[in-house]
Amino acid sequence: MNPTASTPELAVALRDHFARVILPIWRGPGFNAALGLPYEAVAADGQTPLPVVRYRAMACARQMFVFALAGEMEHALRLFESLMRIFQDSRHGGWFYSVDAQGAPLDTTKDLYTHAFVVFACAEYGARSGNRDALDVVHRASSLIEDRFAADDGLLHAALAADFSTKGEMPLQNPLMHLTEAWLAARAATQDAAFDTALAKLGEAIARTFVHEPTGCIAELPVGSADNRLEPGHQFEWFWLVQQAGDVLAGSGLHEALARAFMFAHERGVDAATGGVHAALDEAGGIKDATQRIWAQTEYLRALAVHGDAGVRALLPQQIERFRPRFLHAQGWVECKTLAGEIARADMPSTTPYHLATAYAALPSA
Repeated sequence: MNPTASTPELAVALRDHFARVILPIWRGPGFNAALGLPYEAVAADGQTPLPVVRYRAMACARQMFVFALAGEMEHALRLFESLMRIFQDSRHGGWFYSVDAQGAPLDTTKDLYTHAFVVFACAEYGARSGNRDALDVVHRASSLIEDRFAADDGLLHAALAADFSTKGEMPLQNPLMHLTEAWLAARAATQDAAFDTALAKLGEAIARTFVHEPTGCIAELPVGSADNRLEPGHQFEWFWLVQQAGDVLAGSGLHEALARAFMFAHERGVDAATGGVHAALDEAGGIKDATQRIWAQTEYLRALAVHGDAGVRALLPQQIERFRPRFLHAQGWVECKTLAGEIARADMPSTTPYHLATAYAALPSA
């Protein structure tokens, strides 16, 4: 560990690894040029795609976001065209969850998580490229979400059948979190005040349904559900989002709740010895799942970077120094580790660069 390195210096090293190691994987061996889609995952060598079982629209959208953020618009355009050509449901509208190895519809579920990432990626790509078709998708997909996924009490269904009929599943926080992220990106890209209204309504519904009052945490299932859990990584992710939202979520109480949730996750959800973020806690703060997933580590970095307390922000250089050797290597990254440091998942999914890119973008440059 280098005790003298500053956060900007450490951030440069992370971004350099991303540019030299991560992006080339998904431009090259991780990309099926014939279909125009990223493979679901590559092996730990960073060179070998895993056998194809499916391609997901969400993975395509995340990769489109990553390459748009990196300024690689030609590759982002290919992914945008694939998202539109391969995953759109011409009969019922919306986007399929997945297609098979030949690009034919496989899981035709209408998944809110997927549709949120369509909005998010198209907003980022459209804003950076000026592609009007992408910005049109932002509006079209958002209207479809509001119209077809609507559930009781201002919430939205997590998943529906292909024709948008209900499947009897409860709303879940994770797709709603990513919809919040998507509509914040859409608001920034389009300057359309309709997204302010949609975000305010959504934030109030989330606060009513998911905020665990003793801790301020946003639970994975509606409060009161059996076997609920609190994921530290999601508290850090939500903390970042409410910081970015500013006044648009002011009426929801989420700012105050997430300030408490951050401290709860920081104190209970981070292993003191390694700095690794646990996967899940129970409602009393006990460890429910000690697996350390790389996305949760990146969300911790991002939350530390924007925290209003200088003492909390001062932890960031040490946390980067713990994260880098534990989760990054010359061929890519480690997706999951056990508390003891053993590799729990060796392959590298195409969805993870999104987490790396968003975290690194939040780190200070100077």
